[in-house]
Amino acid sequence: MLLPGQRTAKVKRAGTLRENMVKAYGGALIAVDIFMILLKIFYYIGEGIYRLFVPVEEKSVAGETVLVTGAGHGIGKELALKYASLGATVVCWDLNQQGNDETVEEIKQLGGVKAYGYKCDVSKRDEVFKVAQKVKEEVGDVTILVNNAGIMPCRTFMDHSQEEIERIFNINVLAHLWTLQAFLPSMIQKNHGHVVALSSMAGIVGLANLVPYCASKFAVRGLMESLQEELRTASPKDNPSQIKFTTIYPYMVDTGLCKNPKIRFPSIMALVSPKEAVVEIVKAQRRNIRELSIPAIWIYVNSFLRCLPETGLVGVIDFLASGVEADS
Repeated sequence: MLLPGQRTAKVKRAGTLRENMVKAYGGALIAVDIFMILLKIFYYIGEGIYRLFVPVEEKSVAGETVLVTGAGHGIGKELALKYASLGATVVCWDLNQQGNDETVEEIKQLGGVKAYGYKCDVSKRDEVFKVAQKVKEEVGDVTILVNNAGIMPCRTFMDHSQEEIERIFNINVLAHLWTLQAFLPSMIQKNHGHVVALSSMAGIVGLANLVPYCASKFAVRGLMESLQEELRTASPKDNPSQIKFTTIYPYMVDTGLCKNPKIRFPSIMALVSPKEAVVEIVKAQRRNIRELSIPAIWIYVNSFLRCLPETGLVGVIDFLASGVEADS
């Protein structure tokens, strides 16, 4: 028969044994989890390499309703025309009524496609919601939202006025938030949709004479990444979110925004034409590619250079000597 003190000691030993077993079991589970995530990483690396040679088939956009902001000129206009040629119903938004109407007319001349034009200042939330309601009533729910509208004043930081900085952020960042709040709810309700955002290489690399612009384009990257993650984690595992996100980082595109480009090696770093850019943007959206630079190599070059010591990174930037001069 055990004495009280011996009984207490035995209970403690049993408790300690259970705790050690629980810890060991927990440690084993963590080890298994680490092993599984390493396997997944190697699998996804292999899949990524495979997809470099055998790309994902492009999904159809026929019958989708595509809304493009800044559709009156440049990339926005070419995007609207491209989606219309693929059988989508296209909704064109622009503050420039004349340019927007011209885009709509060009689309209608293709024959057999529907196009609608609306004048809208995307920097104003109330106006975005008002025009969005008209689109829902007259066209239907938007299933592909392309946030393209943007401005790019090129000045030294101290030469920017308060009004200009606010305008850059209102158009380049806040407009994305307003259109998303207007059109994302219907996508979530139907668990179907795609959001495309035009950032810039200036959204992953800081450039002189573009400080507010770079800040706005960096913000677009953060917005898209965090919103996709929020929808992913909020959706149930048995019914994951089917809303896709694509962020585009074009190198300098010849749309007139970049008035004084500075390029040391024009043979390999020439301005990209709007038509070239649009082919890659639409292809990325149709393949559900999450992030793409144009040309595609630059996003990989940037990732590699970020691993270098700071002095090495600066040395490469000085060697390439590319960017923009301040507007005169």
